[in-house]
Amino acid sequence: MNTALTAIYILTSIWAIGAVIYHGRRPSRSISWALAIIFLPYLGAALYYLFGMNRRKFKFFNTKEFDKRNKYTHPKISTQEKFLTHFDDDIRKERLNRLIETNSDSTAKKGNSITALQDGGETFNVLFKAMEKAEKFIHVQYYILERGTLLDKMLELFKRKIREGVEVRIIYDSLGSYKLRGRPRKEFEDIGVKIYPIMPIRLTNLLFSLNFRNHRKIVIIDNKIAFTGGVNVSDKYISRKNELGKWKDIHLKLEGPIVNDLHLIFLKDYFFASNKEDFHIPDYLTEQQKAGDVDAQLVAGGPDSKHPTIMQQYIGMMNQAQKSICIANPYFVPGEAFLENMKIVAMEGVEIRLLVPKKSDSQAAKFAMFSHFEELLEVGVKIYFRPDFSHSKIMIVDDDLVSIGSGNFDIRSFELNYETNILIYNKEITTEMIGEFEKLCEKADLVTLERYQNRTIWLRFLEGLFKFFKPVI
Repeated sequence: MNTALTAIYILTSIWAIGAVIYHGRRPSRSISWALAIIFLPYLGAALYYLFGMNRRKFKFFNTKEFDKRNKYTHPKISTQEKFLTHFDDDIRKERLNRLIETNSDSTAKKGNSITALQDGGETFNVLFKAMEKAEKFIHVQYYILERGTLLDKMLELFKRKIREGVEVRIIYDSLGSYKLRGRPRKEFEDIGVKIYPIMPIRLTNLLFSLNFRNHRKIVIIDNKIAFTGGVNVSDKYISRKNELGKWKDIHLKLEGPIVNDLHLIFLKDYFFASNKEDFHIPDYLTEQQKAGDVDAQLVAGGPDSKHPTIMQQYIGMMNQAQKSICIANPYFVPGEAFLENMKIVAMEGVEIRLLVPKKSDSQAAKFAMFSHFEELLEVGVKIYFRPDFSHSKIMIVDDDLVSIGSGNFDIRSFELNYETNILIYNKEITTEMIGEFEKLCEKADLVTLERYQNRTIWLRFLEGLFKFFKPVI
């Protein structure tokens, strides 16, 4: 028996290490996986099989799963062309616009109205009021739909709207919303909601369903109003009755041509989840009218993208900075390319401020995040620990660029999750976000290099340990 187990261990380890060498894209990550396979018998190979394999290399995976999403392209909407914008007088913005157009197939558009919603309470008040006014359809997509007051309120609202003849469609991530299975989901189906999980986790599709998650948060109402950002449907955003207290986050209300771009992402994901074509796209992606004076650009990426879209967006923004960069994120665990670029920009004299929560809902992510702080402090990056838990994903550059959305500054958002950010080219909104950021920094704890270097050996050990598992956190 022992001989058989040893033979299985040797064969699986050789296979796994061979796959790491053959399919690996980055030496640092390949070395991490090889060490995990060697020093975690059986478990290391299993973890690599589930979380580490570069499945974009496999033809059957492309054709069976990802191509469903890419089947649908943007219909020609006559008024969209007149909203295309180019920043001929600002090479910084134009370079960033071209980068996002190349990696996300989305061009900056003018004529939008954008409202920043500063917390969960404000977000759901505005969202539910907009849903109440729906006349044709409500399209909903979340990473987390969690039982509680908010979801119950949404269910009751949908009952009324469906009786009025409004169509309601919901898609959700099957892992993030795993508690929605069974009776909770049936409650929505019973009232007439068309509801589907995205990439449901089953034994037959475990290879491509477990590690790739849809982390987007999108609501489209009558193709006139859209919402996106970092807020999930969870009572954590409105109640203090949990370990971390009331979660803080930022969401966006959008009107104008940007709504069509965001709606197209929902429609692609809906077709992917439902595997049905039960409505006529031009009836839903309708012509837009000017709603304001804000230039904005959709940034949407995922594991089926040709390039690491979210990472390239953030690095592109960083490289356009002339004076300052402000970052707020709960899971700041980026790869080496991002960190090295960040250090270079800081050494060039750009002021970089990083605001992260001292408490976290993931201890593994917290220790992996803290493992990078000493090297960032050494090059002048200012790091602030805020006392409450913030789930916001924000990057502000100088006084005229801000990104808000679902993309974290970690490898999972860069390579494994489907994410959506809105890049806003607007001084007024950027100034508003800088003001909010500075208020939070005033209440936060500024970390000094000397103080951080005095942390205990045990904390250093935990940071080093979880830094090793950064690719799978």
